[in-house]
Amino acid sequence: MTARVRDGLRHEVLDANLSIPQAGLATLTWGNVSGVDREAGVFVVKPSGIPYEDLALDDLVTVRLSDGEVVDGDLRPSTDTETHRCLYLAFPSIGGVTHTHSTHAVTFAQARRDIPVLGTTHADTFNGPVPCTPDLTADQCKKEYEYNTGRVIVDVLAGDDQKAAEVPAALVANHGPFTWGTTARKSLEHAIICEAVADMALHTLALSPTAPPPPHLLARHYTRKHGPDAYYGNPAPAPA
Repeated sequence: MTARVRDGLRHEVLDANLSIPQAGLATLTWGNVSGVDREAGVFVVKPSGIPYEDLALDDLVTVRLSDGEVVDGDLRPSTDTETHRCLYLAFPSIGGVTHTHSTHAVTFAQARRDIPVLGTTHADTFNGPVPCTPDLTADQCKKEYEYNTGRVIVDVLAGDDQKAAEVPAALVANHGPFTWGTTARKSLEHAIICEAVADMALHTLALSPTAPPPPHLLARHYTRKHGPDAYYGNPAPAPA
């Protein structure tokens, strides 16, 4: 099965996983990256519980996209594998998924708060607030918890693939951030940016708890980078 995975995918997924601690996004083994090969109908993901310093190419696990069955690899895939699979099935534009427990993004998740758009650094990547999901229900936690974690992310984005492409991150309430992108490496970059803007937002809100977004500036900034029809977030406030 390994031969069926597109050239370079396993190396890309390994490199992205090894970059998690290098970017300061992980404590112990908290975090994982996957990458999908849609033509082969599989994705490659980090195994569960392997320290980053010990992670090697042969440790990666290949999982079937349709049903979550392991088709290549001797180790148990990440406990978050079903969340990754749910996101791949819901959003065709996604090529990679990253999950971390980075400190500042988790702080917003534990407070059950979106990361607001407060400046152009955020708007460069996220066309609107990074949303936080509602709490999972008791039933969702009891059965298929990991897959249901993906479902609440899909729901908070209204199952909209375009919106997922424009806001490539979400916070799971009381858990942490999941980010995605067209490749595994891009999903990691979005995790790094998500943590950075969460840190900036916390400092901004500490100085000014009512700091508003500058909607006209952000609209101009995002559309200048992504095109005139891209902007949907942070509508201008009504006149006083």
